[in-house]
Amino acid sequence: MKAENNTTHYWSLNILLYSILFLFFFQLLVDFVEGIYAFGLMGTGIPVEIVSVLLLFSPIAMLFFRRGLPRWVIVILGELMVISRVIEPLLDTRGRMLVSGLGVACFMIVFPSLTWLQGRKKENSSGLITGIGLTIALVLAIFLRVIYSGVDSSTDGGLVWLGWILAFLGALLMLWLLLANEPITTNKTNNSIKIGFGKVSAFVLGLMGVLIMLYFAFIAPNVIARWTEGNYVLIVFMVITVLGIFTFVLIKRPDWIASIGHTGIIIWNILFVLSLILTIYVHQINFPAEPNSYPIYAHQTSVWLYIPLIAMLLIFPIILIDFVLFYQELTEARPSYRSLGGGFSIAALFLLLMIFAQVFTTVYDYIPVVGPYFRDKFWLVYLIVGLTMSLPVFLVQKQKIDGTFIRNDLKVSSIYVTLVNLIALLIIIIVFTHTPQPDKTPHISSLKILTYNIQQGYSEDGLKNYQGQLSVIRGINPDLIGLQETDTNRIANGNTDLVRFFADRLNMYSYYGPKTVNGTFGIALLSRYPIQNPRTFYMYSEGEQTAAIKAQITVGSEVFNVFVTHLGNGGPIVQQQQVLDIIDGKRNVILIGDFNFRPDSQQYQLTTNILDDAWLVRWPGGFADQGIDPDDRIDHTFLSPGTTVEEAYYVPDPASDHPAMWTQITWR
Repeated sequence: MKAENNTTHYWSLNILLYSILFLFFFQLLVDFVEGIYAFGLMGTGIPVEIVSVLLLFSPIAMLFFRRGLPRWVIVILGELMVISRVIEPLLDTRGRMLVSGLGVACFMIVFPSLTWLQGRKKENSSGLITGIGLTIALVLAIFLRVIYSGVDSSTDGGLVWLGWILAFLGALLMLWLLLANEPITTNKTNNSIKIGFGKVSAFVLGLMGVLIMLYFAFIAPNVIARWTEGNYVLIVFMVITVLGIFTFVLIKRPDWIASIGHTGIIIWNILFVLSLILTIYVHQINFPAEPNSYPIYAHQTSVWLYIPLIAMLLIFPIILIDFVLFYQELTEARPSYRSLGGGFSIAALFLLLMIFAQVFTTVYDYIPVVGPYFRDKFWLVYLIVGLTMSLPVFLVQKQKIDGTFIRNDLKVSSIYVTLVNLIALLIIIIVFTHTPQPDKTPHISSLKILTYNIQQGYSEDGLKNYQGQLSVIRGINPDLIGLQETDTNRIANGNTDLVRFFADRLNMYSYYGPKTVNGTFGIALLSRYPIQNPRTFYMYSEGEQTAAIKAQITVGSEVFNVFVTHLGNGGPIVQQQQVLDIIDGKRNVILIGDFNFRPDSQQYQLTTNILDDAWLVRWPGGFADQGIDPDDRIDHTFLSPGTTVEEAYYVPDPASDHPAMWTQITWR
């Protein structure tokens, strides 16, 4: 009985260690990529800081150690990763990028080194143990984002202390790894079959494909919601419920997975990849090259469009099953340290290429030669990752599936089943109760309107500062908000959902606008009043794809037609003309946004032929005392002629690189 308890404690601590390592890897990678992109965002080009991506290739160092790194060196690297995770949220953008990159570099050595150590052990349950750890890390990652409305609360929110506690546990567990004695097991695997470097690389690429898939989408369900304009609450509910059930099966009844068999797992992979690509593709628009084909409206919401999404959410745990199988194959094959180093070096290259590919689907206009190929190719990136994750399943030996998921000697504490399901329940409670319920009638005969380009949540000097932007908005206290540059539900911006973050904290309704699969820079509408009939339409764009939101709000007895947009560089006249064509003939028009054209432009003249510039209605002689040059204004509020403008102000603030522009209108 004592030996059995020791075994249970040993495997339980292994699971906890892997949970923390995987969680920290995702968090560090998120901040690393976001930091690099931030420098490109400030300069609208390829930043010199991009050379820091070389940190991803740290596994190359493994090629110089034929006998492997000593365990104490692996532990030191693990401790350095944990320290990096503690320090990086406290730094500025450059420091955060470099320190988080260092932490990722450590993981890219520690993880394959632990895989190598697992291959030297007498037991053969490493795949299942590591897979359970990854599953728990995924649940924790989702929890930390859901509780803070799409922002990781342990790096950028109110639960930073929780990150410190996990780091302290991780540091202790790394030390335990140095001192722990492996329990003797009865199920030894001395009949391992050596595999060549090609298979090693295939299985390692499979592992990396799983990690990339989780990083791109599943650690932050808000990303999936913004792909499809789907119901965020229901998406989170489905993801976390499926994960709770899967955790129980993985720990208590892994034989159920074994019963599916090799063919069943292959079919499961095929169905997942198909449902994933269809989920994206049916919501993506292939934009025509002819200007007269625009404006193009986004697909109307239809239940049929959500069938692939529902299927994908129900079957996505195959990602984790693949991970278990590939890891088990690697540890049982016992490849050399150099072989693992080579395989993970190739996987690092694949990770880098997929990061670039995903980012290029949005910023293609700024990447010469290569960039334009990625326009409208969002689905292709996920297809490549999905195939890389799935194809190595064909190399898994059929008998290994039974050997992996049927364990008579594996003793894991049931506390993890209870823990995961308690966290799952807490997540469900949070998402169902944390829905804004605004006061629908704050000002019956007036409306305060704000347009604000938030520069993806970054301040004028390139620091992450959406808390400062939130303070600016609260200081103005608007009833209606048009936001620009809000496409933060991508790896380039840390998979955060700033629109949801602002809406929840301002207690406002929100409409995100363009689905993120379509490669725009993001616009959103927030309102104290219910948003009625929201639609997104796209204008002709030679460069970056642009869009506009069309919606209605009812205030008292007045119905307003609201439009929010962000034109491309230079405010192309063709784009503004297409917006005006949609507006033509409507009454009570409110058109707000970052137009990228100044008052001396032809586009401005075209607009003021049919609409009033709210700022000039209030200040017909101009007013240079607001900290801006009136001739340089590109953030505008245009209104139907005759609208009464009580106030109109620009509020320059370093919280963003654009001033916040607000207007108050009244009526009888």
